[in-house]
Amino acid sequence: MATQSSANSQNKKKNNKGKVKWSNLYTFSCFRPPPRLAEVGQPGFIRVVFCNDPGKHRTKPYKYCSNDVTTTKYNVITFLPKSLFEQFRRVANLYFLLVAVLSVTSLAPFSPLSLIAPLVFVVGISMLKEGVEDWHRFIQDLEVNSRKVKVHIGDGKFVDRPWKVLRVGDVVKVNKNDYFPCDLLLLSSSYEDGVCYVETMNLDGETNLKIKRCLECTLRFDEDIKFSKLKAVVKCEDPNSSLYTFVGNLEFGDEDELNSSYSLFPLSNSQFLLRDSKLRNTDYVYGVVVFTGRDTKVVRNSMKSPSKRSRIERKMDYVIYVLFFMLLLISLIASVGSVQYTDQEQTVEQWWYLQLMYDTDASFDPRKPFVSGFLQFLRALILYGYLIPISLYVSIEVVKFLQAMLINNDQQLFDEMSGKSVEARTSNLNEELGQVEMILTDKTGTLTCNQMEFRKCSIEGISYGGDVNEIVRAASQRMNIDIESYRFNLDGDESVSTPRDSVEMVEISSDQINESKNSILDGEHDVKNLGATGIKGFNFRDKRLMNKMWVHGSNVWDMMMFFRVMALCHTGIPVENEEQSGSHKLKYEAESPEEVTFLIAAQEFGFQFCRRTQSSMFVKEIDPSASEVEREYKLLNLLEFSSSRKRMSVIIRDEFGQIFLFCKGADNIIFDRLGDGGRTYQHATTLHLANYAEDGLRTMVFAYKKIKDSEYEEWSSSFSKAKAIIGPEREELLENVSENIEKDLVLLGAVAVDDKLQDGVTECIDKLAQAGLRIWLLTGDKKETAVNIGFACSLLRHDMHMFHLSLSRDVESKNQLKAMKDDILNQIKASYQVTTNENTKEDPFALVVDGKALEIALTNDIKDDFLQLAVNCASVICCRVSPKQKALITRLVKKYTGKMTLAIGDGANDVGMIQEADIGIGISGMEGMQAVMASDFSMPQFRFLERLLIVHGHWCYKRISKMILYFVYKNIVFGLTLFYYELYSRFSGDVLYDGWYMVMFNLFLTSLPVISLGVLEQDVSSDICLQFPALYQQGQKGIFFSWKQIIGWMGNGILTSLVISILNVYILSPSAFRKGGQVVDIAHLGVTTYTTIVWTVNCQIVLIITHFTWIQHIFIWGSIFSWYIFLLFYGALPYSKREYKLLVEAVGPAPMYWIVVLLVVVISLLPYFIYMVIQRSFYPMDDLVIQEMKHGRKVVVDDEMWLREKKSSRKATHIGVSARVDAKILYLKDQLHKKRMFIIKSTTNSPIRRSITINTLENRD
Repeated sequence: MATQSSANSQNKKKNNKGKVKWSNLYTFSCFRPPPRLAEVGQPGFIRVVFCNDPGKHRTKPYKYCSNDVTTTKYNVITFLPKSLFEQFRRVANLYFLLVAVLSVTSLAPFSPLSLIAPLVFVVGISMLKEGVEDWHRFIQDLEVNSRKVKVHIGDGKFVDRPWKVLRVGDVVKVNKNDYFPCDLLLLSSSYEDGVCYVETMNLDGETNLKIKRCLECTLRFDEDIKFSKLKAVVKCEDPNSSLYTFVGNLEFGDEDELNSSYSLFPLSNSQFLLRDSKLRNTDYVYGVVVFTGRDTKVVRNSMKSPSKRSRIERKMDYVIYVLFFMLLLISLIASVGSVQYTDQEQTVEQWWYLQLMYDTDASFDPRKPFVSGFLQFLRALILYGYLIPISLYVSIEVVKFLQAMLINNDQQLFDEMSGKSVEARTSNLNEELGQVEMILTDKTGTLTCNQMEFRKCSIEGISYGGDVNEIVRAASQRMNIDIESYRFNLDGDESVSTPRDSVEMVEISSDQINESKNSILDGEHDVKNLGATGIKGFNFRDKRLMNKMWVHGSNVWDMMMFFRVMALCHTGIPVENEEQSGSHKLKYEAESPEEVTFLIAAQEFGFQFCRRTQSSMFVKEIDPSASEVEREYKLLNLLEFSSSRKRMSVIIRDEFGQIFLFCKGADNIIFDRLGDGGRTYQHATTLHLANYAEDGLRTMVFAYKKIKDSEYEEWSSSFSKAKAIIGPEREELLENVSENIEKDLVLLGAVAVDDKLQDGVTECIDKLAQAGLRIWLLTGDKKETAVNIGFACSLLRHDMHMFHLSLSRDVESKNQLKAMKDDILNQIKASYQVTTNENTKEDPFALVVDGKALEIALTNDIKDDFLQLAVNCASVICCRVSPKQKALITRLVKKYTGKMTLAIGDGANDVGMIQEADIGIGISGMEGMQAVMASDFSMPQFRFLERLLIVHGHWCYKRISKMILYFVYKNIVFGLTLFYYELYSRFSGDVLYDGWYMVMFNLFLTSLPVISLGVLEQDVSSDICLQFPALYQQGQKGIFFSWKQIIGWMGNGILTSLVISILNVYILSPSAFRKGGQVVDIAHLGVTTYTTIVWTVNCQIVLIITHFTWIQHIFIWGSIFSWYIFLLFYGALPYSKREYKLLVEAVGPAPMYWIVVLLVVVISLLPYFIYMVIQRSFYPMDDLVIQEMKHGRKVVVDDEMWLREKKSSRKATHIGVSARVDAKILYLKDQLHKKRMFIIKSTTNSPIRRSITINTLENRD
């Protein structure tokens, strides 16, 4: 029974939708027959596809690539050479490779194992990390490539096959809401005339569905069994990156006719289905595979996974150069000193006790001092190699891996709705998160959540749907004024507005004000996913229209006409609401999400569009008596929406024989077409549209016209003639004929829908702006939509100077490149002069660029002027941007500004931008995984960017900076003590420390504390980071890893090593070390010096750390303690030579040892301690001030000083909610002042006041 019911339901849907022949309704380009193109067969157009015969594509010359798509950096063959190349791009690794080679010679002062093992370990760990991260990419690729699609295997049978096995020529069947596995040629669909709806949001960001239609000749192949007879050949263009074009021919013959000849049918983009676009509002389609894998257009728009290195890592190479120069210098000094001391005639005789002539060291021959000196130079390069910290790289790899784990497991970065969390897909760029200055973001699916909601409407000059603007609410709270007092008449113009306009326009109940009074400031989102009404797509609250209350209004006729436009002017189809079985409410499928929203709203207001046929539309209406009736409207013509028309119209005949034209479109387009008697509500509607736009809502104006029969007959004849024409002039003729009927309209009102932002987007952008980040919006959507979203998320303000960069119609029609360049360049220069004008340069500027203008602006001879203007604007919005343009803009911005760029998007069209940016972030939303697979970080929603950057980015940058500087410091301290001993021992080349001491220093005794510093250090807590966003600018300015800091820490290391060496030598050398009068030897001096180094560098890290945990205490003090444990056990081994029982019998019992260690450690740390005191007392940075306030308990969180610091920490910005609130406060104050002056002036000049004044004067007399 269930199966039968399901089958009936499917048949019902097919009957409901499939019988509507849209090709008979639409008039413009989407169904225009394409011309035959002569290019096919010419170079660039030689691809041949044998439909339904993929076997012919297994051999050359028709063998094409597989459908397997990969985003990994490596494969089994390339992993070893490529990863080794990546590792030895690091300068230090190249040096240690040289040292490892030299270690097998007699020149090495240590065993080869102690030099080769660290290099192998460091490189191996790094390669392992790269391999694991690439393995995760491979798993995600495997998931995509293993998706199933139905493939024809012969005899009309379709079976499920994974995407990766598809071949050119395969016939596939794609069901509703599935993605297309490759680029397909549409053969047929569930509609009788072969139409299907395609969502390309994942490719170009557009939310409107695209209409595709197959050729007439393949319409009959609409069932599985019929494909056993399909034979055809496609000859088309070669693989390319153009998403919006397709050129080809279809050779097709009728199998049912004997000896039938093949006919040639031209193909266009209307029959082409792109990989990663989605089938919508259509039960199924059949298609033949044309392009697979890397030949598909979407993959052609992507780039290879780049190898990204962080700025700190690149800067670290220069630090290594400095250290290497220092190494060469001291090695040269040691070499020259050795030559100087041995190149003397009496050396051998005077120093006979050294037995120089009998030394077994082949690298030393006093008779050849220069040769020995050169060999000594090579030996010194190895000996002092500890100046260059090889273990730093492996420590950084470990730290970054652990930092990524902390990011991945941060509970505040987890989205409960999707069950997904922020994921660091590569840990190489953690510290880059703390240095971002430019954010380039997609719109659809990144800022918005792909949902439309009906929010407000204006009917008869009265606004309905009362939510108070959140910006106004926040401003009024800060000014401590009543919202209602403001809303009463400030927006109006007292010279023209009527009392009815000013009051009813903003009517809102006190309950509604109280419900949402603090939402913006408290960070709450005003509306949940289903809206305040609990109905998806309908978030409207106004008792005057709901529950049939509108029938009691003064002008019911206009109300009904408004709702009829909403219910009839569309391309939607009603379907059963399976989620609410038994409910009389219907669901709708339409070409655009706005149409679905309007149909849902009309249904809620009592005008339910219930079904349609080829020529009729049926609506259940509420008549003036509040009873429900079903009416039939004959659909005479449909003039569809296009980007050039910016309007849509339907011509219908009602049950009484009256003909009406219902029109909806952009406000300026509709207003230009109003008749003299149709402008009654234009002024009030214009005010409402301005308010709606300020709220970031997408607006549309409704109008109608009653048409006489004779007028319609005359127009219909002209329209039919224009529609029958095939040629380039068809579009223009249709447009002119449509203009003739779409005029003298009567304005009904306007609607406002919310392209719903994701939760927290507005607050996130506000916080990022306060932190000093600039945000550019790059979208494939149209300009009007992008601008509305710009207002909604506070990237735009109404008091901004907005520059609209677009080609004029005259220039665009000429299609001459030079003229277009001159036009754009003139606009750019004029706009730039405004930004640099003394009177306006402090004002906020915004730049809005459309796709064609952007294409011209990015050419080589204009791009510098364009970028100069763009970086001077607070906000930049680029519309109709192709995937390659997104990547190009990102590359140019990164190169021109030199700033750290971050790109964030959710679709395949964002992959190039994500890969090109310094940091790429993919939104793991509903629209596939291409962006995520190409990204460095992924997150479920845009709002998590706030915490990822301002908290984790700030922490990671400061942790890595401190860690590297400390590492350089401790290695200089350790390495230079060896050199100072070389000077002390007359360049003998003797080693102060035992070889195992050298290995233990970086491996165990100082490794864990520095790792804990890199993982757990926090200058301030996460809450403080968010309260004081200006702290983020420390990373943008590079304060903690500047050359000033680097040189300072190098100087600290040099000073500390000098203090340790001098104090140890000159305190221990003159006096007895033990009770028996024994003086120190090299073993005693070495172990004492080494102990002071271990204590000093570990105590130094105590002074650096500002956030202690029990882990850090264990690591720091445990490392010091482990030195004594090692010395004890190592001294017990018989082969320890001069260190045998050194701690137990020699240095341990000697008080001098402990006194020297304590004294030297204190004196060594004293300079840095004094520096800390001076800095905190006289030159404190922001984080130091906050630490003093927080941990010094000088103030509590609500104290005036704390609040003042919070306010001053916010960077002055022109975008974000805070900037809009500040601008609104200035506007409110100005309006209140004007109103006050107007009242004073009116009162002063009133007759009543004059009579009172005269009477008062007379009484005084």
